[in-house]
Amino acid sequence: MTRPPRLIESPQNPQFKLWESLLESRGLKKAGKFLLAGLKTVPEALAKHPQRFSTVLVTDPAQVERWALPAGVEVVQLAPALFRVLDASGTGFPLLVGTVPEMPLLDLSQPPMGLELVCALGDPNNLGALLRSAAAFGAKRVVLLEGAAHPFHPKCLRAASNAQFELTLLRGGRWTDVRGAAGLMVALDAGGENLTAFDWPRDVRLVLGEEGQGVPDDLPVRRLSIPTTGVVESLNATVAASVALFSYFGATK
Repeated sequence: MTRPPRLIESPQNPQFKLWESLLESRGLKKAGKFLLAGLKTVPEALAKHPQRFSTVLVTDPAQVERWALPAGVEVVQLAPALFRVLDASGTGFPLLVGTVPEMPLLDLSQPPMGLELVCALGDPNNLGALLRSAAAFGAKRVVLLEGAAHPFHPKCLRAASNAQFELTLLRGGRWTDVRGAAGLMVALDAGGENLTAFDWPRDVRLVLGEEGQGVPDDLPVRRLSIPTTGVVESLNATVAASVALFSYFGATK
């Protein structure tokens, strides 16, 4: 660092109040910014995607004095009490302030390109875990329906382990928009055909409904089931989707 960092000590500071608002989806949407935490994820994201970040938040400038910070990334020192408010994960490690990327509305009347994951998950932890699997198994495009959790919510970021930065995130509108989608759509359903016998095409949309509700009954999808021992009634939606993503990956890689 070439100059001392800016110091913020008051909880009434406008900049601090903006960062505090990023702990909730409403603040994320309004400000277009997000907070990234994590001993591994912060250095990794800063190294691989420096253009996404504007600020590093610290309690002690010595925490980042050996970091090769990109030009334009400001270091801000927060009073410990203020830092703890923003450090929802309790890591004590520097936080990054990033810009939420534009997520354009996808025209679902156009056919899919590769594997597209259409998702309505409202729990940020579940969405984050799903994004991590999507990045691992080649679903480059994730279409978030109305009501889905914000992909840059702190809980979603923590669960995804930087997967957001490897995916193309798009908005997909409502279920009515999905009903008119072009191309093949598949969904997971205990009463569907056996997933292990399904011949995956390269271009397909995998549709995942809300937790506990699944996809609407009248949605024109091909329904697939995951064979299990039957000891448990069903799989968690994120786990089931991860199994399907792995199946696609194995069939098309």
